[in-house]
Amino acid sequence: MSPPRTYAFPPAGMPPREDDPHGAAVFTTAYAFIPAGTMRDIVTSLLPGWQQTRAWIIAKPLSGFAESFAQYAVEMAPGGGSDTPEPDPQAQAALLITDGTARLTVGGETFDLRAGHVVYLPPSSGWTLWNAGETPCRFHWIRKRWEAAPGVSVPPVIVTHDDEVPVNWMKGCEELWGTQRFFDPEDIRHDFHANIVTFGKGGRIPFAETHVMEHGLYVLEGRARYLLNQDWVDVGPGDFMWLRAFCPQACIVEDSARFRYLLYKDVNRHVSLAPVGAAR
Repeated sequence: MSPPRTYAFPPAGMPPREDDPHGAAVFTTAYAFIPAGTMRDIVTSLLPGWQQTRAWIIAKPLSGFAESFAQYAVEMAPGGGSDTPEPDPQAQAALLITDGTARLTVGGETFDLRAGHVVYLPPSSGWTLWNAGETPCRFHWIRKRWEAAPGVSVPPVIVTHDDEVPVNWMKGCEELWGTQRFFDPEDIRHDFHANIVTFGKGGRIPFAETHVMEHGLYVLEGRARYLLNQDWVDVGPGDFMWLRAFCPQACIVEDSARFRYLLYKDVNRHVSLAPVGAAR
């Protein structure tokens, strides 16, 4: 039987005063590597419209870097949450619950969420989210403005669970490299995907992927060596990798029985031909 799945989250707190401040964090023109150890109490933010809630903002659109999305790790204390969580009416969201329980209301329905639940929320869906338990509720939140296209309607709400979506193993890589696709990859209504990618021991991406998609990769469990541009980086639970378009990437899992990360990527839309900096 496979060990239970785990879902990393920022460690918070403060490291011992004696720790060496020369860490592994890297920010380059092609990628950023943000280790879990940098995500401490002093870098959290409070969010307008939210009560008893704090957030680590680990990605935001940056001109000339990754421009399509923002990514948060959010912690709601007992009784915390929001009736007005999203300030941008054009923004859609993907949520992954990592700890505790939450109550989501959207479209007149209520959903009780626990660790492993994955949610897609379309723009202007009027959702609310509250901690439904007596312990902190933690979740990852990806935000992106939905890009309208002729003849393409807004996607519906999706509420599913890690246990309910099988791993789609790459051809010839059974149980070594695969993806759980929480959004139908053939559904052109979706202009981004939030997947969980899984590798087994000995799994690898056998070529340096180099493509137009921007990526956010939050390591949920296990350890691996990951190629970021020209650098091989040792990554583990709670580490975040942030890739601009065309940054080469690959992965090798040598020791962990299972390596998993939450993956954001933008898909299914034409490239804007407007000059850089012009309104789209």
